[in-house]
Amino acid sequence: METKALIPADIPRLFIEAWNDRRVDDLASLFEEDADFVNVVGIWWHSRDAIFKAHDYGLSVIFKDSTLKLGTVKVKLLGSDYAIVHARMRLSGQTAHDVTAGLRQNLFIFVLRRYDSHWLCVSAQNTDIVIGAETHIREEDGKLSPVDYRGR
Repeated sequence: METKALIPADIPRLFIEAWNDRRVDDLASLFEEDADFVNVVGIWWHSRDAIFKAHDYGLSVIFKDSTLKLGTVKVKLLGSDYAIVHARMRLSGQTAHDVTAGLRQNLFIFVLRRYDSHWLCVSAQNTDIVIGAETHIREEDGKLSPVDYRGR
């Protein structure tokens, strides 16, 4: 089944519905054939097929018991055929690894193009929100840690 976004604000909602229902076909159908997707650690996929494969794996292994919830959505139209959609989300239930996985907050950015009666995603980027931090710093041992320079 192909998922159709009738307005730009539909994209994050449809993305979350497909994620939570593990409908990777529907999730991938939100993207153009040659769309780009950058995940929270900078892995960059360059096609709908690559986005499908990455999410098929992720929703089977890393996020198999996860739930995404939608927060604030902001739509900025760039003329009549393009839009940028920012969407805050919360992720719970990530598969535990070396530590117990807690609640994550993230911000998605979707760049969209209109096709007659529906919208498709040209590019998306997912960024983790790190409360209380301004940036990251690479430590001498290679570990990346959030830091806050305010009040120094």
